[in-house]
Order: sequence, then structure tokens, then C-alpha cells
Amino acid sequence: MGSFPTGASPVGALDMAGNVAEWVADWFGASYYSASPAENPTGPASGSARVVRGGGWSLNENWNRSAARNRFGP
Repeated sequence: MGSFPTGASPVGALDMAGNVAEWVADWFGASYYSASPAENPTGPASGSARVVRGGGWSLNENWNRSAARNRFGP
């Protein structure tokens, strides 16, 4: 904890990234966002994997962001 003090938020909060993943209701589509609505895209109508957002400390920096998007089987 607190290993990266230069990464503090404007209010001084530390360690706010990682170790949280959210399984969302959307089906995963690798190219969905290239043709999705600009606001509140809901994902494809069907698929074989669901979207998971976020990541954890054991993953590289690309998957440690809250905006990270991956897929896992339901």
C-alpha cells in the first residue's frame, strides 16, 4: 500500500486501481465498438463470452485499468 505516492489523486487517495473486475451483462464482440452506438452501447445481441471490465495487480498495466475490457465464458 502507498508504494506509488506520485500517483495520488487530486484529493490524495492512493491505490485506487486494480483488484476489481466487474462481470457485465454484455456479450463480447471483438469488433462491436467499431459499429456501436456512440452512447450506452449494450453489446451484441448474443455471443459465447461475456464482457469483464477491470483487472488486478497480477496482470500487466493494460489490464489493471478500470476501463480494461476482456472476455470470459459465462
